[in-house]
Amino acid sequence: MSEALVAQTRPERTRPDRAGAAPATRRRREVPFFNYPALFAEHREEYLATIADVLARGAYIMQRDLADFETELAAWLGVRHAIGLADGTVALKIALRLAGVGPGYEVILPSHTFIATAAAVHDVGAEPVLCDCGPDSMMDVESARALVTANTAAIMPVQLNGRTCDMDAVQALARDHGLKIVEDSCQALGARYRGRHAGTFGVAGSFSFYPAKTLGCFGDGGALIVDDDDLAVMARELRDHGRGADGLVHRFGVNGRLDNVQAAVLRLKLARYDESLARRRAIAAIYDARLSGLDGLLLPPGPDADPDRFDVFQNYEVQSDRRDALRAFLADKGVGTIVQWGGCMIHQFKDLGLRARAPYAEAMSARYMMLPLHPMLSDDDVHYVCDQVEAFHRG
Repeated sequence: MSEALVAQTRPERTRPDRAGAAPATRRRREVPFFNYPALFAEHREEYLATIADVLARGAYIMQRDLADFETELAAWLGVRHAIGLADGTVALKIALRLAGVGPGYEVILPSHTFIATAAAVHDVGAEPVLCDCGPDSMMDVESARALVTANTAAIMPVQLNGRTCDMDAVQALARDHGLKIVEDSCQALGARYRGRHAGTFGVAGSFSFYPAKTLGCFGDGGALIVDDDDLAVMARELRDHGRGADGLVHRFGVNGRLDNVQAAVLRLKLARYDESLARRRAIAAIYDARLSGLDGLLLPPGPDADPDRFDVFQNYEVQSDRRDALRAFLADKGVGTIVQWGGCMIHQFKDLGLRARAPYAEAMSARYMMLPLHPMLSDDDVHYVCDQVEAFHRG
């Protein structure tokens, strides 16, 4: 993608005032992309005490810690039911089954997402159909509209990087063609569109609690949210081999339960989750103020750029005309970055045999990367990253 095209997709902005920013002579430091040890060290004694309590009670599977976490998560999101699951992929599969998606059906989803989104569709026997994304990395709904066929059963918007899709457009498409909406909101716990939480727009919403997520445990974990009582019963059965509250098996299910130790940890983190989201948004605001005027660098929309959206900044995904050179420069300065998913859109994994007409996503695959963004970063860390990005563009 050329700099001219980037300029077309970026709003007009003046160079921000750097008042308050630390000087570019800041001493070298190491800023890993994500600091996994710090995730535990931040509240070490509290975590150890909680885990010890669970283990001492022998409360390993589906005990009160899980039930309490589910109740508190549902209340935080303002929904009737939250069901703790083994991971976000299980949540996606169960959500699709709740929507009646199975063999012979198609589900439209963006090619710019983690493979689990498409794998969930494949694993319930349906066909993933891949559409394009736009400059904010979100589903291009008009691209999706062109892919609807008589076999299309659902559309799966992916609330990627902690940002919501244009859900007005998604809902309009679903209404026009009688489609179910099944949200992949695994990266967007707490994100909102017009005041409404990601995960609450369709049949069911899914979340991942992978350690690096905005709400992460110390292993794999996930949840599904629904407002329908009957679907909640079905989801709870599906996660536990199809067993109902009566102990009898009513359908074929999976072993997809959220471990009780992880649920206890997640309860602790949920209690201070608003604080964590505020910190993420503050870091994103620094990046936006410091880097928004650099040529050839396309940033995500800033935290206050769109009154209809509340972004939680699971990731800070940028596009650079000189991505590989920028990453090498930052690595030399001690700054960790990543390119998600090996730099591939789903249809670019050739062994899967999936196809897509996704020109923006394809161009983006050579440009996109992520800068560090997590609550353990200090302001000095963030300004140091900005110093190095600016130094690269001055060179």
